[in-house]
Amino acid sequence: MQGQKRCLISREDIAQRVKELADQISRDYAGRDLVMVGVLKGAFIFLADLVRALPFPVEVDFVRLKSYGAGTISSGEIQITKDVEEHLLGRDVLIVEDIVDLGLTLDFLRKHLLTRHPHSLKICCLIDKRERRQVDVPLNYTGFVVEKGFLVGYGLDCGEKNRTWPEVYELVNC
Repeated sequence: MQGQKRCLISREDIAQRVKELADQISRDYAGRDLVMVGVLKGAFIFLADLVRALPFPVEVDFVRLKSYGAGTISSGEIQITKDVEEHLLGRDVLIVEDIVDLGLTLDFLRKHLLTRHPHSLKICCLIDKRERRQVDVPLNYTGFVVEKGFLVGYGLDCGEKNRTWPEVYELVNC
């Protein structure tokens, strides 16, 4: 996908917001057994910055779900291609996601992880994009709210490209 890009969220704003989220998570989970589950591939950069900003150690695991393929439109069918390996029974679990768009994938993951009987299950997302939301999912920690647009950078991709840009951009005229 080629086209023009417009910087939507600067690296400075991202760094500041990650610190604020880490401070909030630190207050909420101090002294608890926290497992942070990153949703691959998009959340890995956000998750890495977030765990480094926490003042206490956490366990990190990953899950990989497939709903978009290489395109820009969700197929609506969600598959787990890599499941969580940590035991979640009785533990506090925080899902870390890059962007919540339709809500279908995150709703699926939330229900899946609840079958593991965690003590608590919350969600932290970098971007809450509400334009096409089909399923309301409880977002406990949100970095930024963006109403619409196709976003790339800071982990967000388009067909596996543009993920490594340090800012979040909106692609226009694609």
